[in-house]
Amino acid sequence: MSFRRDPLGPLDREAVREGDHVPSAIPVPGSPEAGDGIDGRLFHQDVHRFRDGSRVPGWRESYDPAKDPAVVPDPATTPVPEDLRAEIEAFMARYPDHRSAAIPALAAAQRVHGWCSPEAIEQVACVMRLTPAYLTAVVGFYDMLEARPVGRKTVYVCTNISCSLRGGDELLDALRTELADDPDVNIRGFECLGACDIAPMCSVDGTYVGPVEDAEIPTLADDIRRGADPLPAKQLVRRRVADVAANSDDVQRAAVDAGTIGPVLPPDGPPVGDLR
Repeated sequence: MSFRRDPLGPLDREAVREGDHVPSAIPVPGSPEAGDGIDGRLFHQDVHRFRDGSRVPGWRESYDPAKDPAVVPDPATTPVPEDLRAEIEAFMARYPDHRSAAIPALAAAQRVHGWCSPEAIEQVACVMRLTPAYLTAVVGFYDMLEARPVGRKTVYVCTNISCSLRGGDELLDALRTELADDPDVNIRGFECLGACDIAPMCSVDGTYVGPVEDAEIPTLADDIRRGADPLPAKQLVRRRVADVAANSDDVQRAAVDAGTIGPVLPPDGPPVGDLR
């Protein structure tokens, strides 16, 4: 497919909107008729098209015109784990419109099943009294909801501008190489994790880690593989912040006592965060 730039200027288009006459045959800039000496290739470009049109490949995978329209699953024939049912109902109770709970409900089902499988979507649809198609559309839009089987250990590496400039793409490639033999790890680049101050960084099962140095990548990969606490000294939750009150001994001690944050034990030297 190709396209041609509009030969009308802004004032000409405004004149057309106001009803003024504009010649119907306007030579395209760069064409022989125009005689303006402009390289016509500037106004004629090939536009890549996917096989199915302008949409991305795979957009029709779930479409089957031979199937009957999906209906709300019957609770009598759709078994749902009680813990999952209770969690979904708790989410629904938080919103005036229960459909607003679709994202957290699907995330809860994903934690149970490992991904938003047809069975998981069916269970959520049953509890929320929605059609599976409604929820499938939600899964297809939000990229933290997985539409295919993936590893249960989720690693997102930020590859947006701040992290990319500081080695985010190289961090992603290196972790993929280190963890290539572990099918239980779901690792992929992420557009932005909102932690530019610790670039390059990544999220390991929701724990933000960074900045990750090249020498720390093998250790981080080993932590991920073993399910250990990833690079404790580099975790965002343990960084001091500008709010002095948030860094007070009382706040830190309360966090340690509550188990929210534990003391960091570096390979050498005294524990970081040990407030005794």
